[in-house]
Amino acid sequence: MLSDKTITVIIPVLNEEQTLPLVLNDIPKDLVDEVVVVDNGSTDKTPSIARESGATLLFESRRGYGFPCLKGMEYLKTAGTDIVVFADGNYSDHPDEIIKLVEPIVNEDYDLVCGSRVMGDVQEGALRAPVRFGNLLATVLIRLFYGFKYTDVGPFRAIKFEKLLKLDMSDNLGWTVEMQAKAVKCGFKIKEVPVSYRAGTGKSKITGSALGIAKVGYRIIRAIIKNLFYRPG
Repeated sequence: MLSDKTITVIIPVLNEEQTLPLVLNDIPKDLVDEVVVVDNGSTDKTPSIARESGATLLFESRRGYGFPCLKGMEYLKTAGTDIVVFADGNYSDHPDEIIKLVEPIVNEDYDLVCGSRVMGDVQEGALRAPVRFGNLLATVLIRLFYGFKYTDVGPFRAIKFEKLLKLDMSDNLGWTVEMQAKAVKCGFKIKEVPVSYRAGTGKSKITGSALGIAKVGYRIIRAIIKNLFYRPG
């Protein structure tokens, strides 16, 4: 083990039966204490795969990205943990790189460590134009309005659980932007580390159409403006 800190991975999923086994297999067992898979209404074998792997399986009927993450957080209020890692179930991220996210928290006392795909090794075609546009829009606005320079707002990140609870997360559709903006507002010690990224399987659930791309832009702008008025408790 890296330390005596307990580490939990939360994975929100929706119809990920092809990729979830790969994700679960690559999570370092000697580092992670518990894997929490939150199913968001899958109609395939995703739930049974999670259960058979030994992961803690939760269900969240409200669709979106943030609601499953919040469900996982509610569970951890009772189960307990020191560090939470958020990862996707589509195998775009590299779960074996979780140690890159956790080490700065354990060894350097960072509060939030975000995996930056922009800084890392990206498979050709993995970061498509709509994703790059969303990243650029979010990072420029955060730098402009919050005074902090991020390079990415990707989902792969680790955070001290006690600090996560202080953020009072609520935005279902602008989850990653909300966390990063509020972390700046709260004066958290924040770091980005380069992570690898590969092309996911299947059609994007969000940016597969012009309407989807427009929605992403709206969600980012909404999250940036909304959290300008956030006051740490």
